[in-house]
Amino acid sequence: MSVFKDKTLLITGGTGSFGNAVLNRFLRTDIGEIRIFSRDEKKQDDMRHDFQARMPEVANKIKFYIGDVRNKSTLKYAMKGVDYVFHAAALKQVPSCEFFPMEAVKTNVMGTDNTLDAAIDAGVKCVICLSTDKAAYPINAMGITKAIEEKIAVAKSRLSGDTKICCTRYGNVMCSRGSVIPLWIDQIRKGNPITITEPSMTRFIMSLEEAVDLVLFAFENGKNGDILVQKAPACTIQTQAEAVVELFKHQAPNTPEIRVIGIRHGEKMYETLLTKEEAAKAIDMGNFYAVPADNRDLNYDKFFKEGDVKRATIEEFNSNNTKRLDLEETKAKIASLTYIQNELNGIPNLV
Repeated sequence: MSVFKDKTLLITGGTGSFGNAVLNRFLRTDIGEIRIFSRDEKKQDDMRHDFQARMPEVANKIKFYIGDVRNKSTLKYAMKGVDYVFHAAALKQVPSCEFFPMEAVKTNVMGTDNTLDAAIDAGVKCVICLSTDKAAYPINAMGITKAIEEKIAVAKSRLSGDTKICCTRYGNVMCSRGSVIPLWIDQIRKGNPITITEPSMTRFIMSLEEAVDLVLFAFENGKNGDILVQKAPACTIQTQAEAVVELFKHQAPNTPEIRVIGIRHGEKMYETLLTKEEAAKAIDMGNFYAVPADNRDLNYDKFFKEGDVKRATIEEFNSNNTKRLDLEETKAKIASLTYIQNELNGIPNLV
């Protein structure tokens, strides 16, 4: 962690699952200060008390800033003296973004623009923007706004001076706030049916720790304007639900039933981490791919005269053609999560 020694890190949307995971990872290192920037004072107060109880010797490294990425002036105030930014603030729920798309635009699009402007103005050394697989071939408002977020980040990177800007794109983060596994656990314990949308639907899956790993990889290895993705495995929704049932059926008052309720507003049957067009120029970095920024200018003459023959032979990287986990593999991956271990052992989870 020497690169973070005595440095100041700001996390937008920092009271969410990702912010908690970063604090758990970083707080006992040699980092100087971690600023939590968000608009919810109750979540900030809960986080403050949690870390004061669990890590009293280092909890004073956390500083809390009330603000909203929609309001640039609050960002400018919080950004003073910051070395690095992890931009996690977003509206992420697909159905709510479908019904209120302009709210998604205000947070995911305009909020990103404000965050990057404030970071560049403050001389921040590096900003990592957290994106989603739904930004690739987007069909819903959440994915479309996150795709625009990526485009803003790449565009800003061309003129960002000494501020490096990268994006990370990843799939479903298991047990993050608002995700499906905590809902299923609650349904099992209450004796209600587990509700799934479509059994054959596939999704990339990763842990919160892997999400932090991806951001750190981008921070350390990404070049200005890069989009970084992890070579994540996937499973079907049916397999994921069966794995959760296997782990928690002993806590159910009756035999858990899995009930299909149908696809929700704006959902896909599978998700894509790299489009065919991106895969054609992606750089293989072992467990990750890097998609370099397209830094052509507005001189379209070259664009029309020089095509890309390679692109026709490349396939996209999606949750149907990645490694597919079976029931036992999915169960083992879910069981390894700290959140799941706490739930199995009766330890409260803050997130």
